[in-house]
Amino acid sequence: MSRKSARLPIDPNTNLPSIHTFGELSHFLRSAVADEDTRIFSEGMGELAAQVEAIVQRLREDRNREAVAPMLMDLMTVLRDHRAMVVNLGLAWRGLYEYPAYLQALNNLRVLIGQWLLQGGAAQRELPLSPEDFELVAWRTLGEGLLLIDMYEQWLASEAPETGPGPGPAAATEPQVERALQWWQKLRL
Repeated sequence: MSRKSARLPIDPNTNLPSIHTFGELSHFLRSAVADEDTRIFSEGMGELAAQVEAIVQRLREDRNREAVAPMLMDLMTVLRDHRAMVVNLGLAWRGLYEYPAYLQALNNLRVLIGQWLLQGGAAQRELPLSPEDFELVAWRTLGEGLLLIDMYEQWLASEAPETGPGPGPAAATEPQVERALQWWQKLRL
């Protein structure tokens, strides 16, 4: 099986990774597939990105509760499904330091959506939510997912020659221990 790189495109002017829209993120996710789990994970993140982009666009036009609230509820459904898929990922994913951070980011987004929907009650015509605030939280959440994919692919690349077709249960903690040791060494410098 050939693997495509999950590296972000580099902006030639800044020499930094660059994704500027949720559409670009969705395209990147479709191309960043190392294995079946990554493909499913990326598709779920792509669905989240598409929903988020539609909500941001709608919020820029109008923050009317009747128009935006159903979109936020649909996003909560997509979040719930994606989170269930993340929880069922294999030991190699769960052994990564970034795994619980991504789950926490998904939970935080879900809680914030619930709070935004409840603030002011149904009698308030406009949602107390700016497109900028929503976009900031969404990018943070999706960024955590991108980091998890990147770390998983790095782990796969480092483990592939040694373990063969799949990591065993004992290998699941190695990425986390290795990252903790690297972090500790940086602190000591």
